[in-house]
Amino acid sequence: MIITEIILSIVAFVISFGVTFFLIPQWIKYAKKLKILGQDMHKVDKAAIPEAGGLVVICGIIFGLLFYALVQVFVFRNQQAMMFVLGSIGSILCVAIIGVMDDFRGWKVGLKQWQKPLLTFPAAIPFLLVNFNRTTIDIPFIGIQDVGIILPLLFVTIAIVGASNAFNMLAGYNGLEAGMGMIILGTFGILSILEMQTIGIVFCFIGFFALLAFIIYNWFPSKVFPGDTMTYAIGAFIAVCAILSRVEKFALVLFIPYLFDFILPLRKRMKVEAFAKVNPDGSFEPPYKGIYDTTHLAIHILKTYKKKVYEKDVVLFILGFELILAVLCIILYLFVPIY
Repeated sequence: MIITEIILSIVAFVISFGVTFFLIPQWIKYAKKLKILGQDMHKVDKAAIPEAGGLVVICGIIFGLLFYALVQVFVFRNQQAMMFVLGSIGSILCVAIIGVMDDFRGWKVGLKQWQKPLLTFPAAIPFLLVNFNRTTIDIPFIGIQDVGIILPLLFVTIAIVGASNAFNMLAGYNGLEAGMGMIILGTFGILSILEMQTIGIVFCFIGFFALLAFIIYNWFPSKVFPGDTMTYAIGAFIAVCAILSRVEKFALVLFIPYLFDFILPLRKRMKVEAFAKVNPDGSFEPPYKGIYDTTHLAIHILKTYKKKVYEKDVVLFILGFELILAVLCIILYLFVPIY
């Protein structure tokens, strides 16, 4: 029985990867035809690149989840898994709609900052409903606490709204969004294995493999952009995976770069952009004298060690920092029981 479930789970991962990998080239052609394009702001020529590729990533995840639900219901007679799958898909699609609205209006005239979190609140409802019976949460240094109805009503909602909006903040560099998503979901997947949370393992790695297929096309130089469609949806999916895997407390560690991205702009009253200043040779200069974004911080640190800093350097630096946080999470799990 266990071997059968493992094999069928691997099939779900393959479906997620395959659907994303083979549909991305079709989306690139379609987006070019319909002029769904965005400027690659970190290239000298500011080339127009197909946008909203996250739609295909969402398709890959949904197909993988639906296969998993089909197997659980018809092979293992597990109705609860189907409920979690449908609740997750409902929330992901609702959040994705917000991203689509932002993408198709363009990043300069997209939704206002206050509108985005407001619109993502209703998106939490589908997943909230399937988690209505869960009332316990594991709080760092405190332990498992029964908080009653507050957990589904407040915590699940805040998790999905917060994660979807936060994950959308650190973006705009080739491979950054997909790479961060892979590290976070991969870490949750490993922790799920240690926690023996089967549904968490499957969800995390379905998302991981969809992003793996996408990053092949999104890595420098990018052939397709994820768009807000993907960043919002993957942020919500990360929240879903954290809750299903019961590793919510580790999400606080993994979202430290996003916390920086939220705090740093507060030091400057005017609206700031994450885009770097690109030199004629493609190297970067900080866009401001101060540091108002996680990517600005990365550029400043890198320039103390390198004469010239390029886009790939910034992305690898941030992904490297995230990997350190991922290792820290696993160490905390294994060796710090109070956490």
